[in-house]
Amino acid sequence: MKKIMSLLAASTLTLSLAVASEQFSMSDADRALYQEMLENNPADIFVEEGSELFDEYVTEEALAKFLGVDVDNLPQVIATFPRYIPQVDEVLGLDQVLQAVMHLNGHKPFKLKSAEMFEMLAYAKSLANDEPIAIDIHANKKMEEAYKLGEQLFMTKRGKRGLSCNSCHSKEVVGLILRTQPLPDLGYVNAGGTWPAYRMTKSSLRTLQRRFQGCMKNALLAVLPIGSKEMVALEVYVTNLAKEQKKSIAIPGLKR
Repeated sequence: MKKIMSLLAASTLTLSLAVASEQFSMSDADRALYQEMLENNPADIFVEEGSELFDEYVTEEALAKFLGVDVDNLPQVIATFPRYIPQVDEVLGLDQVLQAVMHLNGHKPFKLKSAEMFEMLAYAKSLANDEPIAIDIHANKKMEEAYKLGEQLFMTKRGKRGLSCNSCHSKEVVGLILRTQPLPDLGYVNAGGTWPAYRMTKSSLRTLQRRFQGCMKNALLAVLPIGSKEMVALEVYVTNLAKEQKKSIAIPGLKR
């Protein structure tokens, strides 16, 4: 019965996408607004605020020291996240490392889902702008495990609708329209290198993992916590898709 329901859900999704693809993904007004925002991304303000927070609570010197690199090499290292952190023997996102450095600097770390962390993460990641994404999923066993877990999460159908991330981002459906938006190839659109980004529909700065949560909620999936092992693994998988497309860091992004 579950298999039948999953097939019906998948068939319904495909039909919905096929019908929706005959409609415009954006109105002319929305398209004009998007083009205008490309020139003046509202997220630039948040990145500037993140710069002030970063300088007060983290600093480039402290971050570089924690990562065991010279300050001059910090941009290249930031482009390798998520990455294995030997101090905790785990694969972490850059935001989690920022929390660790805040703690070492004597400050109470911002919550991963807080606006302050979103802003500070955006600034920290922007330090690597134009650097090629350099995540290394073969760096060690932990990275390999994280990639495999992320791939499994991306492909596994779950929830009331029997959907997976791949249901909306496989080659078979990329380019079709769902809820007025074209379904993208996440590697080609550089999801791993363009978040944090300003979401026009939310009028706020969001991170990649926060976007994952929005997708999960819309698909009626159990929403994974930001910073969880599973969420970091999913970010590893999606970031590697961008690396395979030879993409670079470009923060802040602009998303509809």
